[in-house]
Amino acid sequence: MKQLLIITILFSSITGKAQELFSATEPASNRAARSIGVRVDNLIMDETNSSKTNYHLIPELMIGVSKKLMITGNVFFSNRTERLKYEGGSVYAKYRFYSKDAMQRHYRMALFGRLSSNNSDIHQEEINMNGHNTGFESGIVATQLLKKVAVSTSVSYLKASDNGKGNNFFYGEKNETSINATFSVGKLMLPKEYKGFRQANLNLMVEFLSQVNTGSSKYYFDIAPAMQLIFNSQSRLDIGYRKEVKSSLLRTAPNGFFIRIETNLFNAF
Repeated sequence: MKQLLIITILFSSITGKAQELFSATEPASNRAARSIGVRVDNLIMDETNSSKTNYHLIPELMIGVSKKLMITGNVFFSNRTERLKYEGGSVYAKYRFYSKDAMQRHYRMALFGRLSSNNSDIHQEEINMNGHNTGFESGIVATQLLKKVAVSTSVSYLKASDNGKGNNFFYGEKNETSINATFSVGKLMLPKEYKGFRQANLNLMVEFLSQVNTGSSKYYFDIAPAMQLIFNSQSRLDIGYRKEVKSSLLRTAPNGFFIRIETNLFNAF
């Protein structure tokens, strides 16, 4: 815990052109118009009170419809049944409705929503539309870029339902909804001097993730530091760790590593 607090203080005190490419959350900025991206998320989480490791594989296809609208679709796989198995998928959309741009800085706001379908067993009170629950999420996100530092925050509403036949949300109807809140900060560390788009970029970031169940008032609060490499201004590799700081919600595997691999094709259509 002490090491995580030190990392947080270091990231929070950074001052100083950053990319708004966070690992655990989406910023208000969209991907480039007429672009197509492919992303693969790998979550390697330690199961609570067990020696088992939960692995979630989430491939995703992303489309920049215009400079204001992006749409993505992904599918969920996990090894919770002792073998890697398909469990469902989701569709996500984000619409940027506000942008104030200036030299080396901008402020943007966007609305987003996700529809998810999942046939896995419901095994925790936490509501998660990216690989665990059937339902929807809708929210708003705001992002500020100041030279090399990007700061982003979001608030969203989630509503869970049954995960198909035999996988009922058995925590009670009043506990099917929650509010998520996030805060993310990242800084471009390398290169110190920009010479061309083929330079590899190194970003460091830390993200704070929280949820409050509107029925039970139970909650969690997580921290997720990460390192991000950008190659040829087109591909990226993220490596990070998500750590539960405090929680009263039942969660089966809140702690573990995440690895993201992504590549983009610009002017694809």
